[in-house]
Amino acid sequence: KDIHKTYGKKGDKVVQMNLDAVDQTLANLEEVAYPESWINAGREPVSEKDVPDFVRDVMEPMNSQKGDLLPVSAFEPDGIFPVGTSRFEKRGVAINVPEWIPENCIQCNQCAFVCPHASIRPALVTGEELTDAPASFVTIDAVGKELKEYKFRIQVYALDCQGCGNCADICPAKKTALVMKPLETQVKDQETNRDFFEVLPDRSDLVKATTVKGSQFCTPLMEFSGACAGCGETPYVKLLTQLYGDRMIIANATGCSSIWGASAPSVPYCQNENGYGPAWGNSLFEDTAEFGYGIMLAHVQRRKKLADMVSEALQKDIDEELKAVMKDWLENMDNAELSKTYGQKMELLLASQDLDPLLESIYEMADMFVKKSIWAFGGDGWAYDIGYGGLDHVLASGEDINVLVMDTEVYSNTGGQSSKATPTGAVAKFAASGKKVTKKDLGRIAMTYGYIYVASVSMGANKQQLMKAFIEAESYPGPSLVICYAPCINQGIRAGMGKSQDEMKKAVESGYWPLYRFNPLLEKEGKNPFVLESKAPDGTIQEFLSNENRFASLEKNYPEESKKLRAQIEEEIKKRYEVLTLMADPTSVCEEKKENTGKNGEGKDTDQ
Repeated sequence: KDIHKTYGKKGDKVVQMNLDAVDQTLANLEEVAYPESWINAGREPVSEKDVPDFVRDVMEPMNSQKGDLLPVSAFEPDGIFPVGTSRFEKRGVAINVPEWIPENCIQCNQCAFVCPHASIRPALVTGEELTDAPASFVTIDAVGKELKEYKFRIQVYALDCQGCGNCADICPAKKTALVMKPLETQVKDQETNRDFFEVLPDRSDLVKATTVKGSQFCTPLMEFSGACAGCGETPYVKLLTQLYGDRMIIANATGCSSIWGASAPSVPYCQNENGYGPAWGNSLFEDTAEFGYGIMLAHVQRRKKLADMVSEALQKDIDEELKAVMKDWLENMDNAELSKTYGQKMELLLASQDLDPLLESIYEMADMFVKKSIWAFGGDGWAYDIGYGGLDHVLASGEDINVLVMDTEVYSNTGGQSSKATPTGAVAKFAASGKKVTKKDLGRIAMTYGYIYVASVSMGANKQQLMKAFIEAESYPGPSLVICYAPCINQGIRAGMGKSQDEMKKAVESGYWPLYRFNPLLEKEGKNPFVLESKAPDGTIQEFLSNENRFASLEKNYPEESKKLRAQIEEEIKKRYEVLTLMADPTSVCEEKKENTGKNGEGKDTDQ
């Protein structure tokens, strides 16, 4: 009964395989003749590791189920947990992990781009550095004019990998450059190689970080989370931290992203070699947008105060070099990169001088020199449902805040309940016979304001479009909303979560998920702010739906209802594409009307 209940949605074949496994158990029991010495066996002594005090005194006891024995004094009074601690867990949970085949690699870095756990990374090494490398640290000549003096390598973090296999699945090389191999065959060499890789200099400035390839030479500041293998959410966040993590502040909704984002006692968000990384906080499920909005307002007010003090200092008799740098900073304080450049110079100059009270106050606000990248993160349960009122209020404010929605189309973290993002015909809790109404179109609702940057993206379908959306959204001087298609185990992808990137691609090709960007700045240039970047549905929508249990189980249990709802969703997708096409090219309406109008101006087709 339990097998039927647990695996029924996966089909009769899977159910029967589990029944057969139970039937064969008794016939295959083997007695283990364990040694007598086991009676008095104890835990083997563990060698002392060089780890931070928090890891040794708090994290390891909690992971050993001894958290209740910790005194209150073991924790920080303000409740803050240190970042970058997930790297000390080394879970080793994967059955198979990728092995890099150097001679097949085309150095595109797409494997690192899609990795949900930041456990596969590219390296650039000089010949001189390789003299100290382990023998197994194999490299090839780096491709590109700017990299002709370097060697290239893909480094796998074997014990941090979850074994999903998306990296190997999406490899575009003629002969795949990644092959999944049993974990035990990789650990010895790759852990030694990893130690060498981690002391190599940062070389993210050699290739533009705004490209797919270049972004992956930037250190991911979200690594080794406890998300499900093949998670569709974490690759988006990992990429954002590579682009903006050193000046990023995150207000996170409760849900999957708060669980893998802060699974006490370890935290996957981390810092770069200069000590900068995302600051992360979680308030409530329903108020994430407001929480982030409050953080943003606080920073705006503090920076306005700072700007006033700098303006005042410029009227005084101060060091000429400092005055020039302060003037440059003031003129560029809202430019992310230039505020960083001039802010660092200003901090160094202030630190090297005797300061009067005004300059001392400016120096004490050094944390405000660099323009912050402020984001509200959450899933569709928050954005479409329980937190929508606050989200709408914050987006409508016109203020410079970014929102990232990881759309799994269901309440993933709380049991798989239907949300307003759940599409027609999908089975979920509270929609056991399929959702009867269409999915809420959050993107088109936001676009009606006219001044909100909106993008709909799907990593597996178009990585360049995703990069453009992230870069435009972050730099947009107003509210931005990026909605990401994120496959989830709750969707029941029949090919497995090792195909989550491929599923993202199929969703776009079938017309199920559109790709677009709405940039209000284009309107000021006399251009259409809406750009549609996905093609017409290719006719595979029914095939796509059949590949996921949330749709396929309805076909099995309610065949007539499934037929009706599947036809309905196909019609919805067709109509949505027509609307988006007209938004992208409004003149096509005029042309169509012209074709259907006679010489006397009377329409041949009144509906038209």
